[in-house]
Amino acid sequence: MKIMINGIQSNLRFSSAHVIPGHESCGYIHGHSYFVDVEIEGERAGDFEFVVDFKDVKAYTKAICNELDHRLLIPDLIDIKDFNKKSDSIFDLKEEKTVHFKIAGKGYSIPGEDCVFLPLPYSSAEELSKFFAETLAKKLAEKYDNLEYVAVGVNEGIGQGAIYKKVLAFSLQIW
Repeated sequence: MKIMINGIQSNLRFSSAHVIPGHESCGYIHGHSYFVDVEIEGERAGDFEFVVDFKDVKAYTKAICNELDHRLLIPDLIDIKDFNKKSDSIFDLKEEKTVHFKIAGKGYSIPGEDCVFLPLPYSSAEELSKFFAETLAKKLAEKYDNLEYVAVGVNEGIGQGAIYKKVLAFSLQIW
């Protein structure tokens, strides 16, 4: 069975700035008001025969949205010059007063609390949907062992987004 959560109606949203170095128009800092749709398929299980509790999915997804909301999203798998992170955690920048770095020859100085470094090559909708799906799948796997896949759509606006489908181990079992 499949469950679906509409990001607009469920308030799974965040507004962030980002840059895609080298891109003709997206190579400049700009922002979007994103919304996040979630689709999960799995077997019904538990006392109430839910695939997954909607409250869990919404809470986990909203927690990710909240960490990204009103931040500059910086992919840390691209060539970033003149920057030494003290930690690999994407959320530790809140401790830094100012973050100085260069991407594609452009120098930036941004308050640390305004940034979040993500383990991505780009901060595109495609990469953000993959990040959300993998993060959400990992969190759901702590509580649920009946899920076949988690698909997440990250939309930059109405009618424009990307969907990533994370297939889980449950779906690979041989019956």
